[in-house]
Amino acid sequence: MDYKDYYKTLNISRDASPEEVKRAYRKMARKYHPDVNKDVDAEKKFKEISEAYEVLKDVEKRKAYDTFGSDWRADQEFKPPPNWKSRYHKTSAGPGGASTEHFSDFFESLFGGGRSPFGAEDLSSFGREHHGRGDDLHAKVSITLEDSYHGAKRTITLNRTTDDGRGHLTIQPQSLQVTIPKGVIEGQQIRLEGQGNVGYGRGAHGNLFLEIVFEPHPLFTVSKRDVFLVLPVTPWEAALGSAVAVPTLGGKVDLKLPANSQTGRKLRLKNRGLSSKTQAGHQYVTLAVYTPPAETVEQRQLYEKMAKLMPYNPRSEFGG
Repeated sequence: MDYKDYYKTLNISRDASPEEVKRAYRKMARKYHPDVNKDVDAEKKFKEISEAYEVLKDVEKRKAYDTFGSDWRADQEFKPPPNWKSRYHKTSAGPGGASTEHFSDFFESLFGGGRSPFGAEDLSSFGREHHGRGDDLHAKVSITLEDSYHGAKRTITLNRTTDDGRGHLTIQPQSLQVTIPKGVIEGQQIRLEGQGNVGYGRGAHGNLFLEIVFEPHPLFTVSKRDVFLVLPVTPWEAALGSAVAVPTLGGKVDLKLPANSQTGRKLRLKNRGLSSKTQAGHQYVTLAVYTPPAETVEQRQLYEKMAKLMPYNPRSEFGG
């Protein structure tokens, strides 16, 4: 008969506290409960988890199990010590008070009580006998920069566990309308209380956490709350100083260019970024001077005249 490492089954250390044992069991039981997990091996895994918890949650059983296991080696077949049954066998109840009928031979040889409770009726009663908070759900929601700038509403669809009222848990797609708060930034999470998976028994529902992801924008880039735009301008707009229309997430605004501006000059539009109620974002405009092509005789003559009237060498610091 093989030795069963109950600590390994629950993925906990041998010195785990009772609360850690309970948390590990609840987490794994929710994951492998056959009403939720339809994998072929889910029911078998669920039985193993429940057997491990039945031993480790009980002070006397755990002490006895640890005493026996301290001298066991992996190359040895399990054999209970002499008089073991008279010391430790007693009628047992599985998690939630169910009988331990159909637990493994290993469990029965140590603690008696037959083998565990997991016929269809007992599995369906799991939610009534165990009360636990539902799992939190995590998802990503993709929005535009305009959604963040103005605030918006989005309808998302996600798979959540539901209770049919008789203790049976099923996974179904459900639609949910989500309010996108003004000024939310990429990577930020929106917490929706009670919108996660259904709880077990009288346990509360879990929460839903939505992580914000920005869709690519044709004009703007963003860093946290600040929005960035490269603005093409003509040589005369840059040289003379002009008021030009600049796109922002809230619509176009007039921006006064300082005279003699050059490519790379950065100007700020205050509070035109992703601003929330408590934090301000700005828009930064970087100028890019574009030179019109000289395609006609008149245009070439104009450039030649400019060269004579405004002798200028942008490479003078190169020594040229």
